[in-house]
Amino acid sequence: QVHLVESGGGLVQAGGSLRLSCAASGGTFSMWHMAWFRQASGKEREFVAVFTWNTGRTDYGDSVKGRFTISRDNAKSTVYLQMSSLTPEDTAVYYCAADRSLRSTLRVPSDPTQYDSWGQGTQVTVSS
Repeated sequence: QVHLVESGGGLVQAGGSLRLSCAASGGTFSMWHMAWFRQASGKEREFVAVFTWNTGRTDYGDSVKGRFTISRDNAKSTVYLQMSSLTPEDTAVYYCAADRSLRSTLRVPSDPTQYDSWGQGTQVTVSS
């Protein structure tokens, strides 16, 4: 059974940085597409970033491009999200997600339905 556990969330001032981690277990992490999404209170889940397992391609949501960086360490079965220049608009619960289908490409990486496993989320709050 797959488990995804996020950590690293917290309270940070605007302009600050945080690094989120998502530790995975229960399968061949190195062959999963891994992504981060976030959901602010009262809003729909929003795509943040993806890191594909085979090409190493990364992609980002428009609102975080240039500020967030996704990375992964297959030896540790962990995906990271380095967030900088944070603003109050980044306040949300951040979730990591995995596509464990072994397919080579994600048709629409920003579509949450592409992913079959989710963590429980970690809260990020950015104060102004």
